[in-house]
Amino acid sequence: MPPRTGLSLHSILQAATELADERGWNEVTLTILAQKLGVRSPSLYNHVNGLPGLRREMALTGLDQLKDALMRAAVGRSEDKAIREMSRAYLEFARAHPGLYEATFYTSDIDDAEINDSKHQMLELFMQVLNGFDLNEEALIHAIRGLRSVLHGFSSLERIGGFGLNVDINQSFELIINTFLQGLHTVESNHK
Repeated sequence: MPPRTGLSLHSILQAATELADERGWNEVTLTILAQKLGVRSPSLYNHVNGLPGLRREMALTGLDQLKDALMRAAVGRSEDKAIREMSRAYLEFARAHPGLYEATFYTSDIDDAEINDSKHQMLELFMQVLNGFDLNEEALIHAIRGLRSVLHGFSSLERIGGFGLNVDINQSFELIINTFLQGLHTVESNHK
């Protein structure tokens, strides 16, 4: 049976992303997605391999979009400035696309080469920027883990309403990133 005219993987992913951002990642089902698109659920199977296939495509889309945002933020910058801009871009992406951001952590098959490659490319980007600091290999790995933990932790806590005190959230974020950078410079000094 040929795919329905006007229905494409792109239109399906766009609608699924909107649903995920509005309702949450776990609320995206083929039934709800089909209703949003005005089609029957079986029509979606011409484009995605069931819910796992849809989630995989959403993960790839999210990883690509996040990686692109980070690359744009890093271009022409190095060290502290690059880390600050990448961190802001990361948080902005997580805020603008909470469902798609959550999709970036989806793994149904740990051996999925395409997803693993996309994740590796993002790690490489962090590594390239952090290579501007005078860190040995072990310290570099710690720095990547630390930065990713700060960014994901802050984004996740904000998404679930974990910052209820009456203090500007953006100022908190900037303070955390500055503190992280001060720590990196301390590690640099200790390795000289």
